[in-house]
Amino acid sequence: MSTPNFDDRDGWIWLDGRMVEWRDAKVHILTHALHYASAVFEGERAYGGRIFKSAEHSRRLKDSARILDFEIPWTIDQIDAAKAEALRRNNFTDAYVRPIAWRGSEMMGVSAQHNTIHLGIAVWDWPSYFDPAQRMKGIRLDIADYRRPDPATAPALAKAAGLYMICTISKHRAERRGYADALMMDWQGRVAECTGANIFFVRDGSIHTPIADCFLAGITRATVIDLARRRGVEVVERRIMPDELGAFSECFITGTAAEVTPVGEIGPHVYTPGAITAALIDAYTAEVNPKTKAA
Repeated sequence: MSTPNFDDRDGWIWLDGRMVEWRDAKVHILTHALHYASAVFEGERAYGGRIFKSAEHSRRLKDSARILDFEIPWTIDQIDAAKAEALRRNNFTDAYVRPIAWRGSEMMGVSAQHNTIHLGIAVWDWPSYFDPAQRMKGIRLDIADYRRPDPATAPALAKAAGLYMICTISKHRAERRGYADALMMDWQGRVAECTGANIFFVRDGSIHTPIADCFLAGITRATVIDLARRRGVEVVERRIMPDELGAFSECFITGTAAEVTPVGEIGPHVYTPGAITAALIDAYTAEVNPKTKAA
């Protein structure tokens, strides 16, 4: 049985301070965000009834909105409570959580300073982002044509809807070619990230990852860096050039949806998921599991 479309499901969505039946959570076609991408969002996961790093995600949501020049009219604590309420109302303990804030429909045009700011929160069951059988072997990455933009040309440090346009295009192209995802370079041609996840490499027992100054420094990324350093593994944040890709032994990506996923191939370069990747998969699983944390 196929999963229902996202607009046709049973359940509840928190919308502007109240619970709305899933199918009734709608916006008008002239909503500013639909035309001008004036929306910010978060991707979060709940494990065992607890949303992992909920406050950090809520804080980043509000920060992203400020970068897009609007203020979300709910506090971090209120957003956290709303997410927890949506989780309970839908009877989920393990789920994906999607808060999104956007400009409404009072004014249609580039300038919309007085439009109402809306906030919606949906939760749903979403297992591994990648095929589980392929995931542990290491997923295959294409190399994207599009690059992450120069921070002087786009609000690169916000988790903003418009920034994902080139990610969707790049992931679609990769999937049509038989890959799971695509590696994107930054605006100067250096290694940046995948379409929805940060990337890490291993060489001689050390982890190397690109400096996140023109793309989102993920909350999962920060968690994994901390987990590695707590285990005595050196993590080097630096510029990584494409001609270095063949010099690494392991590769993995991180993100709320991807969690920690090994990479087996990037274009012509082949990697073997090894001890460091496996250890961080186990460490991350333990970190997000409330029962393990409480033990």
